[in-house]
Amino acid sequence: MSSNAANASDVSHLQPRSVQSYIDETPLWPDGTGTPGVPMTRMQWRIWILATAGKFFEGLVVFMTGVALPLMVVEFGLSAAEKGVVGAATLAGILIGASALGGLADTFGRKRMFIVEMILFVVFLVALSLSPSFPWLVVFLFGVGLALGCDYPTAHLVISESIPSKDRGKLVLSAFGFQAVGALVGTAVGYLILANLQDVTAWRWMYATAIVPAILVIIGRLSISRSAHWLLEQGRVTEAQQELMRLLEREPKYPKQVHLDRPAEEATCDQTSGRKRGYGQLFTRKTRRATLLASIPWFLQDLGTYGIGIFTPTILAAALGHQTTHPHNLTAIIHNDILAAKGAALLDVLLIVGIIAAVLLTDKIGRIRLQTIGFIGCALGLALAAFSQALSGPLQMTLLVIGFMLFNFMTNMGPNAQTYLIAGEVFPTRIRGKGAGFAASFAKIGAVTTAFLFPVLLAQIGTETLLAFLVGTSLAGALITWLFRIETAGKNLEELE
Repeated sequence: MSSNAANASDVSHLQPRSVQSYIDETPLWPDGTGTPGVPMTRMQWRIWILATAGKFFEGLVVFMTGVALPLMVVEFGLSAAEKGVVGAATLAGILIGASALGGLADTFGRKRMFIVEMILFVVFLVALSLSPSFPWLVVFLFGVGLALGCDYPTAHLVISESIPSKDRGKLVLSAFGFQAVGALVGTAVGYLILANLQDVTAWRWMYATAIVPAILVIIGRLSISRSAHWLLEQGRVTEAQQELMRLLEREPKYPKQVHLDRPAEEATCDQTSGRKRGYGQLFTRKTRRATLLASIPWFLQDLGTYGIGIFTPTILAAALGHQTTHPHNLTAIIHNDILAAKGAALLDVLLIVGIIAAVLLTDKIGRIRLQTIGFIGCALGLALAAFSQALSGPLQMTLLVIGFMLFNFMTNMGPNAQTYLIAGEVFPTRIRGKGAGFAASFAKIGAVTTAFLFPVLLAQIGTETLLAFLVGTSLAGALITWLFRIETAGKNLEELE
């Protein structure tokens, strides 16, 4: 009590300001001269590094499934439909987790859910590595997805609510880019384990490699500061001031003190009905446009990205013919899997190149323009891949690989990166977790649908027709992005509210 009173007394003479104004503030020299810039504090970098982990693990697990799947088929005797269930299980978990758990960041705080999600991830990952049967395999993959789904809004929020507005785009996208790093590492780990462990249980070791790193991330997340934006919105002004000082701790000390004042409209919201703080708030006249922009293009983007990503090894192996057509033993299956993993790893590199381009361009070109260009580029890449199916020989291989390379580059430069970024920026603080979580959940409906149906559709309608359909969804994504555009590049989160 006395400590809080003293704190309040120390800052009472200061003019009350907003959280973001302190975060965006450039320190002054003692004579009042402004400095050209200020490096991020240690706490800000710690938050960013720990936020990259969730996206890394998502890429690792989801794309590793593409390599692990053929071995699961052998061990559990899976049918085509059951293969689809395995491919869709993690994505279904992400769908539920993004809104059901991620939305809780508005209720219980960003930091608490940031820690809880990683604990859940470790628990289900250990169980996944020990799966005794197909039903349990699906349950544990779903559980892993729940944890990763929660990370969609929380990772974005802990970064965007703790860094300067001018750096928000590139730092959120840099963290998101670790999804591509995880995809590459997941494919590479799968390949290395297959090359050294010629056994049907090798897939278990693939998932087990992430357990120890995830435990270390839990330990790191325990030490980060809480979101001052969220605390202030809850009316906990003194705690918000204390956490903001932790966030901005630097040497020499600047600012020396902070004085926050809760905005009047925020306080008013607490006196209104609970409905205004629920998911219904996402569809009011004021926020409907933001919800449509955040959700529909992301849904259309996920239709292609996850289907292509998970089944790239299968598509490459089938289309290029570099495999045993009807493998009759485990050695032949592993041989096919290794060949496909090599090809997938090569294409995954373009995901990283694409996210680097997104980081460099998002604040210069803008989120909306980059997302629109990216969707059109994805359509072109998929069209090339579809056209290659009518050819044969080296030309077919060249067009297929170029098409997938262009798709991977454009999706990460454009819609895969920008949809994630936009979803965490266009909603007000009190429903930012719910808004970003809902958008991610809605998007994963597309991912789950694609992952489940991809094996069946590949067999029934063929690669060419399936790719042509995805060309159409990419063009639709470009159109809807432009129609509902809200540009957020470089804008203060409090101004966006």
